[in-house]
Amino acid sequence: MRRSKISELLISADAGYEVLVCGWIRTVRNSGSVAFLQVNDGSCLADIQVVVEGDVLSLLETTELCTGCSVKVEGAVVESLGKGQKYEIKASYVEILGTADSNDYPLQKKRHTLEFLRDIAHLRPRTNTFGAMSRVRNAAAFAIHTYFQKHGFQYIQTPMITASDAEGAGSMFRVTTLDLANVPKKGGVPDLSEDFFGKSAYLTVSGQLEAEIFAQAVSDVYTFGPTFRAENSNTSRHLAEFWMVEPEVAFCDLNGLADLAEDFLKNVFAEVIDRCPDDMAFFNQWYDKTTLSTLESIINSDFERITYSDAIAMLKRSEQAFEYPVEWGLDLQSEHERYLTETKIGKPVVVTDYPKEIKAFYMRLNEDDKTVAAMDVLVPRIGEIIGGSQREERYDVLTDRMREAGMEEAEYWWYLDLRKYGSVEHAGFGLGFERTVQFMTGMQNIRDVIPFPRTPNNAEF
Repeated sequence: MRRSKISELLISADAGYEVLVCGWIRTVRNSGSVAFLQVNDGSCLADIQVVVEGDVLSLLETTELCTGCSVKVEGAVVESLGKGQKYEIKASYVEILGTADSNDYPLQKKRHTLEFLRDIAHLRPRTNTFGAMSRVRNAAAFAIHTYFQKHGFQYIQTPMITASDAEGAGSMFRVTTLDLANVPKKGGVPDLSEDFFGKSAYLTVSGQLEAEIFAQAVSDVYTFGPTFRAENSNTSRHLAEFWMVEPEVAFCDLNGLADLAEDFLKNVFAEVIDRCPDDMAFFNQWYDKTTLSTLESIINSDFERITYSDAIAMLKRSEQAFEYPVEWGLDLQSEHERYLTETKIGKPVVVTDYPKEIKAFYMRLNEDDKTVAAMDVLVPRIGEIIGGSQREERYDVLTDRMREAGMEEAEYWWYLDLRKYGSVEHAGFGLGFERTVQFMTGMQNIRDVIPFPRTPNNAEF
């Protein structure tokens, strides 16, 4: 008999047929003559109740029938007499596949703190919160791939090991095969010629620069992969390893990029709500009661577009007591972004044309020689969710910008080549996947929206 998933049974139109179900027991109520098992297999938020009685129950080692153990159940799907569930299974056969010691199984209570669950990342997917998180994350990833595939983008796998710093971040993980206890030196400094790549190599902070290579050959591409930052930040907003979505679009300016970002976000949010209604309702009930209304408002809104200079003027006129100063030339902080989108404008905002000094070297210089064709998409609750720009396609301007940033042109010879041979206007943005899932679910800590968070002093699981 083929194993049925609980999600399939709960949406079935009828009862009376035989099924095989496997899963993990959430709770057991055993009166001696009849036992009620709540079984979950992770396919949906809901459990299914299994009724075990008579000879089926007498053949079981009931001391092993406890929360956390795994079971195989055969039986008939029948209409449930209990409230809150349409069907249950009347068992004709139950096999305990894997036992769990009821005295030390960590997930005995119905609710645990998220801090406690972070210490048992190998078991937390069995809880309602992290089962729901897994399904929402999966639906969001599927929606992202579906959107780009439907719009003619090619999925490009960019390298995780790189010799370049795309963001100028400086906080990168070094990759080496050298014996750290006996590093070869030349002239008093490490001799990298004996390292695997013969030069400094790092875990990437972005796939953008490599994606630009393919965008200027096959037009529309996107990357979706892990990126790394070696920032020693123990906050609710930082991870050392996280996933980035980065489309690059040839023959596209900043306005076209803003159109893409708006349509992309609306489609992804709508798809997740459609595919995971129960999970999203769970987050809306238990973690942030504005989650669904915020997403639906974004889906149904036309994003406002303002320049950075307009944003600064609005903030100055607001007479709000911000923690961080508001001055032209300073980057917008989360409190400023949230004021704009939540209070001043009341819907998502695309802020464009930032001062060149606070943006990356590859962003296209505007005609005023003071700003670049950059954009940030701001949404309620978190502020920036997407950051992007039109890329600098002019060879001379790009080399000037690199010199101003103190960069070695020789290390980016291939990037400059793209501006020498058939250069075209092009643009792209980056979306942090975990930050997006965090926004969609209302979770407060980014460590709770990734299966295995990598943070300072935490690489166990």
